[in-house]
Amino acid sequence: MKGMATYDLMEAIRNTNEWMGASARAFASYPVWGMVPHPMFKVMSAWGRVTERSFARMVIKPDWNITSVVAEDGRDHIVEEVVELARPFGDLLRFKVHGRPEKPRRVLLCAPMSGHYATLLRSTVASLLPDCEIWVTDWHNARDIPVSEGKFDIEDYTLYLTDFIRHLGPDTNVIAVCQPVPLALAATAYLAELEPESQPRTLTLIGGPVDPDAAPTEVTDFGERVTMGQLEHLAIQRVGFKYSGVGRLVYPGLLQLGGFISMNLERHSQAFADKISAEAHGQGGERDKHNRFYDEYLSVMDMTAEFYLSTVERIFKDREIARNEFMVDGHKVDIGKITRVAVKIVEGEKDDISAPGQCLAALDLLTGLSDAQKASHVEPGAGHYGIFAGKSWRNNIRPLVMEFMDTHSDDGGGARRLKVAASNG
Repeated sequence: MKGMATYDLMEAIRNTNEWMGASARAFASYPVWGMVPHPMFKVMSAWGRVTERSFARMVIKPDWNITSVVAEDGRDHIVEEVVELARPFGDLLRFKVHGRPEKPRRVLLCAPMSGHYATLLRSTVASLLPDCEIWVTDWHNARDIPVSEGKFDIEDYTLYLTDFIRHLGPDTNVIAVCQPVPLALAATAYLAELEPESQPRTLTLIGGPVDPDAAPTEVTDFGERVTMGQLEHLAIQRVGFKYSGVGRLVYPGLLQLGGFISMNLERHSQAFADKISAEAHGQGGERDKHNRFYDEYLSVMDMTAEFYLSTVERIFKDREIARNEFMVDGHKVDIGKITRVAVKIVEGEKDDISAPGQCLAALDLLTGLSDAQKASHVEPGAGHYGIFAGKSWRNNIRPLVMEFMDTHSDDGGGARRLKVAASNG
């Protein structure tokens, strides 16, 4: 049972740290210590609270917490999460706004499957929801998917996207963030050639590795240094008996989290030291900036071994998308077949994960589009997360993306789209 012992060992270590935090918090918070004028007990209690919460978050899927949205009538309208298409490895999730006329902008957000849940795009969804109808690819944690459901690699991911786009129809605006960028491009090309009537209206690609060699980063350097055999040996484990996916080969979320934190270890260490100090001084809050960020950042999910390994081998090492040699279900995808889907590229000037140039490489592959159907934007001073969340996204990038969708709102026609637009205004 290759890797099962190490998988359970990691979970045991996480569980032990959570228990130690809870024990320290309970012990140091005992009322009798109020009679002892020593700051050690306040620091111990603060350390325990922060430690318990941090390690507990690692196995909890965050909630979307998008409960209402203000419409043009000035009233709050209830937002309901509705699963429109249920699949073993991920669902098509709609944020349905009750009591509001349907918006003409229909947006499919392709969330990354790169260690975090789709809720990483919570602020992106919240910022678009007042002006758009929103669907999200809500990927499942591989540890919870029985082995009997079969494999899931990047070809399966691409086919999931084609199913979701086909379901939503040709008046859909697809926005892909980070990891799914090259696969959303491939899914669009796949539909353009085999089912042209199902193509989306626009495609916005945000900070993804279309051509990792266009601008090397620490991520791409790692992919070059390690062999596939080494990667499989070091990263792949087998889900333990605690979960429904027992026996499935995965790249564990806890292992991924260790990699995330090691990339910025000094910054994360300082953030937790500051949080413990604030708690010890009675200045901590349940929903302060630290907790809002780390409740999401520390919540990680396993991804299937075949998805992770095929991503590294085919996207980063062999550069199949960059060379326009990507195969899906036995069919060679030709990105040049995209002829009527307007494409916009968004990159961050200081993105250290998908550096500027990696995503922009998509425009050179889109030989079937005119210059008027292509657009690009590099956001000054923005890092990786800043191009889909935070101030840079809200104030600069979001308005540009909305304008791009509106500019190409009539591309490809569509009676339904025109009807919805007319009824809206």
